[in-house]
Amino acid sequence: MDMIFDTLKDLWASSGFANIINIGQVVMILLACVLLYLGIARGFEPLLLVGIAFGMLLTNMPAPAGETRIFTPELWANMESIDYGRILREGGLFDILYIGVKAGIYPSLIFLGVGAMTDFGPMLANPRSLLLGAAAQLGIYCAMILAIIVNFNGQEAGSIAIIGGADGPTAIWLTSKLAPHLLGAIAIAAYSYMALVPLIQPPIMRALTTKKEREIKMEQLRHVSKREKILFPIVVSIASILVLPAVAPLLGCLMLGNLLRECGVVDRLSDTAQNALMNIVVIFLSVSVGATTVHTNFLTRETLLIVVLGLLAFAFSTVGGVMLGKLMCKLTGGKINPLIGSAGVSAVPMAARVSQKEGQRANPSNYLLMHAMGANVAGVIGSAVAAGFLLAVFS
Repeated sequence: MDMIFDTLKDLWASSGFANIINIGQVVMILLACVLLYLGIARGFEPLLLVGIAFGMLLTNMPAPAGETRIFTPELWANMESIDYGRILREGGLFDILYIGVKAGIYPSLIFLGVGAMTDFGPMLANPRSLLLGAAAQLGIYCAMILAIIVNFNGQEAGSIAIIGGADGPTAIWLTSKLAPHLLGAIAIAAYSYMALVPLIQPPIMRALTTKKEREIKMEQLRHVSKREKILFPIVVSIASILVLPAVAPLLGCLMLGNLLRECGVVDRLSDTAQNALMNIVVIFLSVSVGATTVHTNFLTRETLLIVVLGLLAFAFSTVGGVMLGKLMCKLTGGKINPLIGSAGVSAVPMAARVSQKEGQRANPSNYLLMHAMGANVAGVIGSAVAAGFLLAVFS
């Protein structure tokens, strides 16, 4: 009988119930379940939010003292001198996977897949879309100033500000370089707001435009030749990386993926980048980012400020795109519908669909989708360039 009681006692001591030492663990487990619900039941950016939430769930599960944890924040405490050998010897599964985040491998490979899936034709057909993509980065710089005002340092402010670009991989890439201790909060804020584009943007778009402006019908885009599509990624890579070498990993992979798509001689590689490789990397990226949300690092005042500043960044980015769209509308004599400016954020293709929906709401015969896609893919380039600029300034 004593042996049975001893066995039961040992089982209890080794269980998670006996090792919950902080109410923060319980809070984070409940938050992970909420995020899983939003990703699965409500469809909020499920491809990444489900993995992030499950990584959050696993990393906050209690474990007996002395046992190897799935993620060990102490191994990453000194970001200036990381002992990767020790991580491989002593780290858990997610510590090893997180190396790909810290080294910038996963975000860059996701950009490779995004490039292979993206048609830059609408942007090439209307080069003015590049201006809209640039204007929609306004929120990045506004949020950076606000973050500094509320006492974040430059590196933290730059990482928080990039949420305004509405580009999750870019936010993860920059934050892992500048402020990795904020990675979990920034990633969750970035993907949450990307999922909420259909709720956040329309009120701002309607408030800044008149019904007459929203009713404007735009001319059909010109045909873009295959030669233009092949030359575009090559020219952009050379020009952008010469000016901002720091952006080479992201923009270079984006343009390589697009070249694989457009050149027509490596269909197998293009298909792999779009599907198998992309899917594998998304799994590794999402769970390892979720693993950084250890309750001691996540449940802080800074996390709440990041959520608020991220929302402001996203709102200001929408304002920047729409306001430039209004200016272009006036300069062209009413030929440009300012609604397409809101698509200058990087949430592809959701932001373009929102522009299309708002245009049709004002005028059922309106078709703005391809024009908005031009601004949308320009926003992808714009956010990558902004991230390279912030890295060059604050690193």
